[in-house]
Amino acid sequence: MFNGLAGTETIFSFPNFRRIAQIFVAAAMVSGCQTSDGSFQSSPVDKAAGSSANIDSLTSVIKANPNDADAYNTRGIAYGQAGRLRQAQDDFNTAIQLDPRSPEAYANRALVYRRMGDEQAAIADYTRAIKLRPDYDAAFVGRGNAYRTLGQVGPALQDFNAVIALNSSNARAFYNRGLIYQSQNNHTQAIEDFATAIGLNPNASEPYIARGISYLEINDPNAAFSDLSLAVNLDRRSAVAWANRGLALELLGQPTDALRNYNKAVNLDNSNKLAREGLSRMNRGQRI
Repeated sequence: MFNGLAGTETIFSFPNFRRIAQIFVAAAMVSGCQTSDGSFQSSPVDKAAGSSANIDSLTSVIKANPNDADAYNTRGIAYGQAGRLRQAQDDFNTAIQLDPRSPEAYANRALVYRRMGDEQAAIADYTRAIKLRPDYDAAFVGRGNAYRTLGQVGPALQDFNAVIALNSSNARAFYNRGLIYQSQNNHTQAIEDFATAIGLNPNASEPYIARGISYLEINDPNAAFSDLSLAVNLDRRSAVAWANRGLALELLGQPTDALRNYNKAVNLDNSNKLAREGLSRMNRGQRI
């Protein structure tokens, strides 16, 4: 996942519970030669963040500062990281009631809405955050991903372009814009954007996976294999990377290694369609 990025959107900082950043949008790559839902750093659920001891400590801060919006924001982040979305939503609601001009609170609540599958509510909150802070790049990325999930490619592309105009070093924006180009079969432009994202953050697996998929689509299995090998080294639990790496190996005429990669993908995610089809095809002795 994208370390140090968010929109998940950014890693949060907790300086005296001030200037809380955003939490976690999770978005897993779907199986097959397809793109992901998008936000490439998805902070994983961290149950420890929602431990009784941690929550009790944050609750003590709230009791001592019952009108401090940032204190609720902080506890909401802890709940969110632990996957306790309803409690997170309640805390962000309170934070907004106490400070309706906090862009972070709206953006954090938007991330919760995305986790809950309510993209329209997320878009509304991201829009409020952007109105309060017009240069809030993480909110643009989050809203762009919500639009893309709803199939609203035009507004999504506008948001990612806006981020790139604001901050040309934002790897998330290039990655997500690349996913849009990929969905439009514009693989040349997609590969360029994925390459930029990789240059800005070479330790994230998702852009390598996405670029590998585009290379497969333009019939360049050698380049795909290279990218997907880097991806599995960065994230050995990505069924999508293993499955597409298996496809690259199959296209390169290496059936034994392809079979091994397909099996790895299925062991990680039994629903991975690309890997299951590859195994079925190879077990029948067929070729692509």
